[in-house]
Amino acid sequence: MSISFFWSRTFLTNRLVLWLLFWCNLAGTIYGYMWYGDQMEYTLAHNAIWQVIFVPDSPTASLFFTIGVLFLLYPPKWPFVKGFGLLMESLAVVTSVKYGIWAVSIIFAGASLGEHLVWQDWMLVASHLIMVIEALLFVRFFGFGAIMLISAAAWTFLNDIVDYTYGVYPWLPNVLNDHLLAVQNFTFGLTMFSVLLAWLAVRLAKRKK
Repeated sequence: MSISFFWSRTFLTNRLVLWLLFWCNLAGTIYGYMWYGDQMEYTLAHNAIWQVIFVPDSPTASLFFTIGVLFLLYPPKWPFVKGFGLLMESLAVVTSVKYGIWAVSIIFAGASLGEHLVWQDWMLVASHLIMVIEALLFVRFFGFGAIMLISAAAWTFLNDIVDYTYGVYPWLPNVLNDHLLAVQNFTFGLTMFSVLLAWLAVRLAKRKK
């Protein structure tokens, strides 16, 4: 058996594999929201209530991917539900790539400035890299096009704007608090990169079909 089998359509869209992905991502999503619990409570206490939705970036990206996998397991037939599924897929790819790379970059940026890494940091590095990998592996099985990708881009840029306008961006390593403008610019640039990468991946997948 060739190693390429493990990223083939036959293997990745096997229902056992999809169910494993669904439950792993659902568990990661729940854990992620728990991880952000303190910041969400702080936001509710000090900011407008509506801003709390923009706090847990990575868990929400994982939630989008979990829903996308669910729609691969049970393809929707009603037009409205199908449209919702395509939106979830586009958000899954863009946000998983964006926040996966963002979290790993921030962790290592903090380390480069003297932040001591603990085992949780390595766990976060591994889990966020997996977010990126699974999004890029499964984008070819998703059916979203340009319109849904534009919608995903709009949501992700809105998230960035809210984060850095109202200060609800994920809490940073202490050593990065003096480099907030650089983090902000990196975040906006990473959103554009993630959207372009998703668009290229979709185009490549359609060509191969």
